[in-house]
Amino acid sequence: MRFPIGAAFSAVLVVGSMVQSLRAQDHVVYAASANSKFLNIPGLPTCVAGSVQNGDPSKGGSVIFGKGTAGCRIPWHWHTPTEQLMMVTGRAKVEMKDGSSVTLRSGDYVSLPTKHVHQFTCQTACTLFIASDVAFDIHYVDASGNEIPQDEVLKGKASAKNAPPKGAKRDN
Repeated sequence: MRFPIGAAFSAVLVVGSMVQSLRAQDHVVYAASANSKFLNIPGLPTCVAGSVQNGDPSKGGSVIFGKGTAGCRIPWHWHTPTEQLMMVTGRAKVEMKDGSSVTLRSGDYVSLPTKHVHQFTCQTACTLFIASDVAFDIHYVDASGNEIPQDEVLKGKASAKNAPPKGAKRDN
């Protein structure tokens, strides 16, 4: 299978911009996927795990290699950082508050601006890179768009966790 030169160049530019906030480093960072140790990420459902490849997500910009099981859903939420996602394997759906949605496949990329309400679902088992320009956080919201506690969402206590926030449309 041929990979177009333009797509390869675009991928290089995307990855370069993903670590833009990490430029202060004066050394090469190489993270072999075979050495990645996947752990549950605080604040996220247990169906998703991540391995920090660069930076420290609790203190600043970072790149995380993530994986999720088929059907894994991270309910409606937003982040303080700009979140950049680049799919490695599998298929996932990103639904946005404004009602639009995108299906990500291997090699696809999406950038979500700060405080942009969305939800993410691995439609098949998936792996992806997640880049943040500042410390990573997650704020879950209910159907009205009001922030709700993480423990309610993660323990399944949020009564409207499956409903889209106000202004969002559901795909059928």
